[in-house]
Amino acid sequence: CQGWLEGYLLTGRHGFFSCYEAFIHIIDSMFNQHAKWLKVCHGIPWRRPIASLNYLLSSHVWRQDHNGFSHQDPGFIDHVVNKKAGVIRVYLPPDANCLLSVTDHCLRSRNYVNVVVAGKQPAPVWLNMNEAIQHCTAGLGIWEWASNDRDGEPDVVMACCGDVPTLETLAAVDLLRRHLPELKVRVINVVDLMKLQPPSEHPHGLSDQDFDALFTKDKPIVFAFHGYPWLIHRLTYRRTNHANMHVRGYKEEGTTTTPFDMCVLNDLDRFHLVRDVIDRAPNLGARAAYAKQAIDNALTEHRQYIAEHGEDMPEILNWKWSANAAKRTNRSSTEADNA
Repeated sequence: CQGWLEGYLLTGRHGFFSCYEAFIHIIDSMFNQHAKWLKVCHGIPWRRPIASLNYLLSSHVWRQDHNGFSHQDPGFIDHVVNKKAGVIRVYLPPDANCLLSVTDHCLRSRNYVNVVVAGKQPAPVWLNMNEAIQHCTAGLGIWEWASNDRDGEPDVVMACCGDVPTLETLAAVDLLRRHLPELKVRVINVVDLMKLQPPSEHPHGLSDQDFDALFTKDKPIVFAFHGYPWLIHRLTYRRTNHANMHVRGYKEEGTTTTPFDMCVLNDLDRFHLVRDVIDRAPNLGARAAYAKQAIDNALTEHRQYIAEHGEDMPEILNWKWSANAAKRTNRSSTEADNA
């Protein structure tokens, strides 16, 4: 499939390579050669641009609960970011409309390798189409409708990158609103992974000034990431506030279990994210004890429920962004279909 696509692109046409995330590694060396060839071609003026080589990685690590540990590996992203910044792009759209926007951009691009990671399960719609285009064009940004720090500095920044990490982050914000409503939380979603690097390392990179404005210079950051946590540290180690960045992601814990339990096993679930915030947010005092106890009880209930029923609790499966979490509610299914 990789060879066919490379040849197809060289005829002047466009293509997409869809693959299970865990098994795209089988073409690692072919990806290497294509990326290196593109890098060299950038310096040869008589080479005409060709359509980008686009990967769609689906059936990803957070939805391989049924196939088990052998199908759980988000490491292709780590492999890709080793190549020259002028060639590679990595996108993790958080919802269906962002996936449409990113796909449109990738199919229009030239001389890149674009990697798009998105699950094949029905996706939520957090943004309408116009909002999705704006968000994907920026590459990352504050989700004001999910944040409550508009009138001052946040107590904590909750960042997310990937569809399931975004869902769990928003669910964690919902819990924080219930248990610690006075806590000021800023929610940042990242679509374009390379935005995290400085512009000296990648042309999409954010300046230090813009990065500090978004992520602050001194507030705790809880970052929910689709892949291996250390990749975020690798991309942000030069940033002012890197010492306060705590990343949750896949840490090689998995089995055949429920979708939500996959997150729990790797501490990426909403309950662990809330605990991470409580442990790092300043000035919570005695109030943190009651919130922690409620979260620990919820985790215990989850484990008991899946052991007895073999599926996730209804309140997990049917969770929706609520008006209690912010003044804006999750869009209706009708509006989502229209978008």
